[in-house]
Amino acid sequence: MTSELTLDELLTTTRSVRKRLDLTRPVPEELIRECIEISTQAPTGSNSQGWHWIVVTDPELRKQIADYYRKSFYAYRSAGKPAEELYKGDDDRIAQQGRVVDSATYLADHMHEVPALVIAAIHVPGGTLPPGTQAGLWGSLLPAAWSYALAARARGLGTAWTTLHLPYEEDIKKLLGIPDNIYTGVLLPTAYYTGDTFKPAKRPPVETIIHRDRW
Repeated sequence: MTSELTLDELLTTTRSVRKRLDLTRPVPEELIRECIEISTQAPTGSNSQGWHWIVVTDPELRKQIADYYRKSFYAYRSAGKPAEELYKGDDDRIAQQGRVVDSATYLADHMHEVPALVIAAIHVPGGTLPPGTQAGLWGSLLPAAWSYALAARARGLGTAWTTLHLPYEEDIKKLLGIPDNIYTGVLLPTAYYTGDTFKPAKRPPVETIIHRDRW
């Protein structure tokens, strides 16, 4: 069953869910299949339809993927600049960034407990990422991944958009038996969420990001 959200509500309240993922409730396989089926209606360059989805529910495989993710996350976090430096003078943004880091740390520490780790991937003819056409390639995958997240939200499932598995992509591909000519783009931990109080996040006024005719 899908929720009664309007289209605008769905688009503006599909958040990255981390702390509010229900780590104790299994997600039915058919529900994830529904979300993936909807995702295949997303646009792809030249109608290539080269996406592939790897749904990982085996506890030992989830643990091994989570170990790689956690290692990557802590390296990324330690290399980043503090919010006070990045957003100096913007107290709201500093506070918001602090909450994001806190929830991202929670997810990294509990990734192995998430019932389903869903990896969106794409077939690359020849097995080598082509130079100069990265936007076209990933533009054929990422809309489908976002459609998956929207479909999941409409079905009471939470997801988080993550890419920190990528430093260990080759290890994870070997672990899961993913062919060389398949590249992963995003890892979407998927679970039921607790509470339904999602709301639009604070964003910059559109006047500051719209440029008409010239910059």
